[in-house]
Amino acid sequence: MTILYRKNVPLSAEAVAGLFVRSGIRRPTDDVARIGRMIANANLIVTAWDLADDGAETLVGIARCLTDFAYCCYLSDLAVDREYQRQGIGKQLVKRVQEAIGDESMLLLLAAPTAMDYYPYIGFNKVENAWMLPRKR
Repeated sequence: MTILYRKNVPLSAEAVAGLFVRSGIRRPTDDVARIGRMIANANLIVTAWDLADDGAETLVGIARCLTDFAYCCYLSDLAVDREYQRQGIGKQLVKRVQEAIGDESMLLLLAAPTAMDYYPYIGFNKVENAWMLPRKR
């Protein structure tokens, strides 16, 4: 298996919605137009692709971010297809996000309850000083 990593390549909303379903991440995958807006308005997206022997490529991971490339970066989605989890793909996606944003930017994310144990494993520190207004839908 060969995994290729790419930054800011064109993506279809359908492909990303399918990956979200296969990864188990909770996103509005039944609203493809909304997924399309999520992709269009992100300014840093790092993806992982499985390159098959016949040259076919399958989207197997994504890190979707909003950043100013100077001070902060919000990692909104980190998703890896369940069949590809526990192979270091998520860690590589985060590493490549860090490389893209540089040393001056901090990387922040909100973890799903089921992923709370994962993020310390790949180097994140837990913070207690965050606040949010939840989405209405």
